[in-house]
Amino acid sequence: MAVRTPSERRGAMVRLVESKTVVRVAPPLLLPAGPYLDLAGEEFGRQLLLTTANNGVDYCLRPDFTLPIAKSYIDDNMIGVPGAFTYLGPIFRQENGIPVEYDQAGLELLGQPDASAALDQVLTFARWALAIYDVTAPDIRLGGVGLFEAFLAAMNISPQWQARIRHRFGHPVALQRLMDRLTNPEQRIVGATPDARDTIVEIVTDNMLSSGLSLVGSRLPDEIADRYLEKQALDAAPIPEEMVQLLVDYLAVSDTPSRAFDRIWKMTQKAGIDIEQPLNTVRSHAAALVALSPKASVTFDASFSPRLDYYTGVVFEMTGPDGDILASGGEYDRLLDRLGATERVTASGCALWTERLEQEALRPHE
Repeated sequence: MAVRTPSERRGAMVRLVESKTVVRVAPPLLLPAGPYLDLAGEEFGRQLLLTTANNGVDYCLRPDFTLPIAKSYIDDNMIGVPGAFTYLGPIFRQENGIPVEYDQAGLELLGQPDASAALDQVLTFARWALAIYDVTAPDIRLGGVGLFEAFLAAMNISPQWQARIRHRFGHPVALQRLMDRLTNPEQRIVGATPDARDTIVEIVTDNMLSSGLSLVGSRLPDEIADRYLEKQALDAAPIPEEMVQLLVDYLAVSDTPSRAFDRIWKMTQKAGIDIEQPLNTVRSHAAALVALSPKASVTFDASFSPRLDYYTGVVFEMTGPDGDILASGGEYDRLLDRLGATERVTASGCALWTERLEQEALRPHE
């Protein structure tokens, strides 16, 4: 097979995003910053390139395509109409205070009647795109946000604890700190003593810093600690030790999909927890991806989730030999709800870093 030139690869990518089954869109380069700050928080806000209009409204150079596509879908009254949107163009962010421009391509499937088929289509699109750049053996990491939420719900622990654990899912450092406290009974909070409050303040501070949040201009760790203690005193119950251990065991699962799912099934069956339906859903998508990518190294990592908490189902990352993310995405039904959709809208999508893919294509092959 003849080696493609960069222009030929670019042409193939254009043809992919302009196929007959999709609509290529190009959201404005300048977008209101409010939705990004509301949905992604201060951590992502640090990456925005901001400007303020004379009326005081903050705008940003387009930092991604997913959010403006989803918002336009709602604003154009398309709820109830299946949408298949692609894109190819620049995004703008800042890293270490330096403005940078990246080239991205992607697919967003909104309001599709078969959400499962839509996710498989997204995974197929990502693999086709990688194949254009001769990336046939990526490392693929799968996660199951919906599976983890079903697991938490079935554990029969308080809603308050479920929320605390879920909010840290996708934030490895913050989640690990919480798990360390749960697995050390002597560190568990038993009342609003001064020592307990000081400990909480330290933990909140660590979590805020590890998540990239500022300690200035936001709720201070002391305020958060006081609110935490109030909730503890009112309605939070300790998690039984056997459930803590089950949670630790679940989050430690990282293996080939077949072995990972068998391990999760056995541990939940032993604990009397039924998550068979969501487990089979993830298993089905993983099997389809393995069949689609026979040369790829596919891993299911039970602790993997994007930091953005509007993801709801299967999530994935495809990386190259150096560990650079080449493609990522998954199911994100909660985004449309957060943007004001009047009814539930299924959503699946992926983004591809085309410049990184081009670098992979230029890499010498053995």
